[in-house]
Amino acid sequence: MDARFRLPDAAWQDFSAAWQPVGFKRKAVITAAGEVERYLYFVVEGIQRAYYLAEDGTDVTVVFTYPPSFCGVPDSLQLQTPAHYTVEALTASSMLRMGYQQLQDLMDKHRSLERMVRLATAAALYGVMHRQAEIMAFSAEQKFTTFLQRSPHLLNMVPHKYLASYLAIDASTFSKLLSSVRI
Repeated sequence: MDARFRLPDAAWQDFSAAWQPVGFKRKAVITAAGEVERYLYFVVEGIQRAYYLAEDGTDVTVVFTYPPSFCGVPDSLQLQTPAHYTVEALTASSMLRMGYQQLQDLMDKHRSLERMVRLATAAALYGVMHRQAEIMAFSAEQKFTTFLQRSPHLLNMVPHKYLASYLAIDASTFSKLLSSVRI
C-alpha cells in the first residue's frame, strides 16, 4: 500500500470497524440521480457503473467500479447535494459501506484519516481530469487501445454498449475496433 494512505493503528481500528456489509442484485440501483449520496462504498465483489442520463434519454457511462475500489457519487457524498449520476450494479455486488456522518466523525477524530480521504479525492480528481483529456483529444482507436491497456478484463464482463458509451464512441465503431484492433 502507498505510504501516503497508511493509517496509525488507532485510526485504522476505528476506520475498519465502521464498515457494514451490503449486497446488491444485478441491475439494482445503488444511488439514483437526484438523491443525496449517504454512503461511501468499498467494492468487495462485482462490477458497478455510474451513468448520466442525457436530455434525449440516452445514458452515458461515466465510470466503472470493481474490486478493490470505492464506489458511489463522491461529489454528492462530500457536498451532500443531489447526485447528477445513477450508480447501478452491473453484476451481483458485495460491498462494505459507511454512512456520511460516521465518515465525518472519524475524520474529525483522526487527522490522518482526513488526510487519507483528501489524498484519495485528489487521486480520483487526477483520474477524472486525465480521462477528460482522453475523451476530448484521443481518436476512437486511441481511446479503445488505452482502455484495453488499463482495464482489459472489463471487455468480457461488461456489455459492449456500456463500454462504447464510456469511451464516448459509437457502438458500431466499438464493434469495428473490437474486430480490427489486435488485443
